[in-house]
Amino acid sequence: MNEIEAVGAEAALTAPHHTTTPARPERPWLFGFLIAPSAVVANGVVQGGVLAFLLSRQGIGSGAQSALISLIALPTMLYFLWSPITDFFVRRRTWLLSGGVLAGLLMALAFHQPSLTAKGTKLLLFLSACLSQLVVSSCGGMMGALHSERSKRVASGFYQAGSLGFGALSVSILLWLSSRVSHNTLGLVAFALIALPSLFAFAAPRQDTIATGSFAATMRNIWQEFQATFFRWEAIPYTLCMLFPMATGAAISLIPGVAASYGLSGDSVAWMNGLVGGLLMAAGSIAAPLVPARIPAPVAYLSAGVVNALTLTVLWFGPMRPSTYLLGATLYLLTVGFAYGLFTAVVLEFLGVSGKSGSGRYSIINSLGNIPVLYMIRLDGWGGDHFGPRGLSATECVLGTVGGGLLLAYFLLRGKKRDPVS
Repeated sequence: MNEIEAVGAEAALTAPHHTTTPARPERPWLFGFLIAPSAVVANGVVQGGVLAFLLSRQGIGSGAQSALISLIALPTMLYFLWSPITDFFVRRRTWLLSGGVLAGLLMALAFHQPSLTAKGTKLLLFLSACLSQLVVSSCGGMMGALHSERSKRVASGFYQAGSLGFGALSVSILLWLSSRVSHNTLGLVAFALIALPSLFAFAAPRQDTIATGSFAATMRNIWQEFQATFFRWEAIPYTLCMLFPMATGAAISLIPGVAASYGLSGDSVAWMNGLVGGLLMAAGSIAAPLVPARIPAPVAYLSAGVVNALTLTVLWFGPMRPSTYLLGATLYLLTVGFAYGLFTAVVLEFLGVSGKSGSGRYSIINSLGNIPVLYMIRLDGWGGDHFGPRGLSATECVLGTVGGGLLLAYFLLRGKKRDPVS
């Protein structure tokens, strides 16, 4: 019995409902809508530019903007500290509904405050961001409980497409309305964009709570699940998939800074890296499930990561013309979205059977994926500073190709290992 099969057998002992619960329609495409509340908060309001734009209208400088946005973005990296709660008390889809509605309510209240930099407003924004992460952990636990590998692949692609698409859509809507309606009305619109998609939780696959008996028995089962996921040799290459510098999308936030060197106007950059860019990445994510489920998720993901890195050769070696930037950015955004969809599939394969602690374990694994995004932003910036506009693309191209290629060689050489849940 290979390592993953042994892990699956052990994890299955802690999740007997997988063998006793009658099959229900899983509708994996729903995860594209279930993730929307978190997408609007994190990828729209906080990191998508809405908050920065509103702060600038209140006369807040770039330094203070970055400090506040960094604070409000912190929950996206630390949510594994409180996300395990979504494994307890009520079903995960109930946590998703509650987290989305409450996040929308607090966001609306924050927009109703006279100043976005007041302590009370900061607290409301921070709590909204924290609650929105309950949506992420709930989705992770529910995706981990899907029965077939095919359903997991489809869910992964739509999950990332929804995250990217709803984030980009909310930026366009909120920025367009910001100069046309009052802050109070804008807050109500933000509430609707965040809270209404939470209602899709009623259509989510119903997953029964797992009866594990006493508190001691519950803790024992959870510990067994954590051991089965993390304390094994097979966890090392999966962890490296989370930490290596491929398919991070780090250049997304930096290539607009070199667009002028390619002769591109500000309006063109805004479109390419705004709504159009978000839709390109969403399209790439939706296409990810087209990869046959028989291909192991790490092999598919790492292959996509290498291709994504190689698209940057267009910006690295191409002539400094607008067409070069548009072609390079289009290929980069499409392939990074494709890789994102497969990244979630790797997370789910790493996770194994969702069991009792699926949301908590998913959050830990998914949080690791934010680490290379942060350090690659710094490294890409270093490359741009030292080697000019082409240096930015060259840095990510080289590191992504080498990092992805090394891990891809390992997974290809070790041979295919079956997912015990499929």
